[in-house]
Amino acid sequence: MSERILYTKPSITELEASYAADAAANGWGARCYDYIDRFERGFKAHLGSEFAIATSSCTGAMHMGLAALGVGHGDEVVLADTNWIATVAPVVQLGATPVLVDILPDTWCVDPGEVERHITPRTRAIIATHLYGNLCDMDALLDIGRRTGVPVVEDAAEAIGSVWHGRRAGCMGLFGTFSFHGTKTLTTGEGGMLVTNDRALYERVLTLSNHGRRPGNARAFWPEAVGFKYKMSNIQAAIGCAQLERIDELVGRKREILASYKGHLAGLPGIAMNPEHEGTTNGAWMPTVVFNGASGVTRAALEQTFEAANIDARVFFHPLSSLPMFESRPQNTRAWSIPGRAINLPSYHDMTDAQIGRVASALIATARSGQPRRAAAVSDYEPSFLHAGTP
Repeated sequence: MSERILYTKPSITELEASYAADAAANGWGARCYDYIDRFERGFKAHLGSEFAIATSSCTGAMHMGLAALGVGHGDEVVLADTNWIATVAPVVQLGATPVLVDILPDTWCVDPGEVERHITPRTRAIIATHLYGNLCDMDALLDIGRRTGVPVVEDAAEAIGSVWHGRRAGCMGLFGTFSFHGTKTLTTGEGGMLVTNDRALYERVLTLSNHGRRPGNARAFWPEAVGFKYKMSNIQAAIGCAQLERIDELVGRKREILASYKGHLAGLPGIAMNPEHEGTTNGAWMPTVVFNGASGVTRAALEQTFEAANIDARVFFHPLSSLPMFESRPQNTRAWSIPGRAINLPSYHDMTDAQIGRVASALIATARSGQPRRAAAVSDYEPSFLHAGTP
């Protein structure tokens, strides 16, 4: 059998290894923040953001950002039903109510019309998740924010390299968060970043990130609030510094892979892939194929074909409102229907053209196999841990 095609793995070179080794050997005592400071400076320069705080995860960055906004009991936060649990978890942990709304048919990102329809006097924030590298309609969302006074924040965990009309994903809202998990285009193994142009919010998050200790306070070990411990390690940041030096190469290769898939699948009717609308750039973190409902192609058939071809399959996110801890919202018809006829495609940086061709051939074979058409069922959205992995 052919070698298994993994859905993702990081691109690590001697540069990352050398920086990590230097941090492990020398990054202690007075130098324990050297690579962290360097990574934050480089990342905010890359984005064009005023401030950046390296964190242990994107989830931690979102938790601190929402906490700094004062999100808490009695508040509501509006976000797309199509999301990984990491985006909504901080909302719940802060005691607020997540308001899960439907998505757009082309980008699979939050529908601004649905966002506006669900704004209430209790709405404290709107989360714009840039799904799989696809971009939210930021002009529409920011306009809603201006008119209602509700801040828009960006979950850019999957969107490094994505650009909305000259502005990089993550630096348009009040704050943005990024993930550097091992599956991401830029990785530190685990890790994240919060970016903002708002100095007051930056200072609040900086205090929260270090057990409530305000930077510059002359009293050592004096917390001013109960904070968090969401700091990135110096060794992780060292890897991040090396990855950041290679960011154009890393994003460029992701975009090449997406373009190659689109070329291979150009003649396949009834499918949609990650869009790139005029004036935008898609960072192409996770190439995704969504089959038209009339095609009869199902997620189960796609997984079965991929397994037979020795290819990793990764499912499209289950709607959050299909999970047992949230109120069911099948009226979010797009969020509920797409996962049953979609698949995420392998896209690690050193994939060969032949491997991309194998994946495309498996998709084409499934599409031509004449799978019987059936309606999506609630059981399609029960959590599956067989192939989902950790995004």
